[in-house]
Amino acid sequence: MDLNQVTVPTKNIESAILFYQKLGLKLIVHSTNHYARFECPNGTSTFSIHQADELKGGEGIWIYFECKNLDEDVDRLQKEGLEFDELPNDKSWLWREARLKDPDNNQLILYHAGENRKNPPWRLKDAK
Repeated sequence: MDLNQVTVPTKNIESAILFYQKLGLKLIVHSTNHYARFECPNGTSTFSIHQADELKGGEGIWIYFECKNLDEDVDRLQKEGLEFDELPNDKSWLWREARLKDPDNNQLILYHAGENRKNPPWRLKDAK
């Protein structure tokens, strides 16, 4: 099994498309004003958005995008006008992360984890 895509709701499809394109995703499907899908710049996963009348409350959805050059990517995105809630910093779980919100208040975490992404020191022994 492999993860194909994740789809999140948006209240404004056009605004969300512009945001995710600025983030670096490539728009590959925009068949209606209710749905759009993007390719990630690396790997084979896709990410999509769909128009919703209502968004769930609470903290929203948390979306992680791994970046090989996190600090440089964040610097470039800041120059393009994206505002970050948290600039790149090292976490106790051995990842380097930066955080920002999309137009629908979903939490985006841009990060670099390297080998620790799937194989942290505390990985279950039976999971290898």
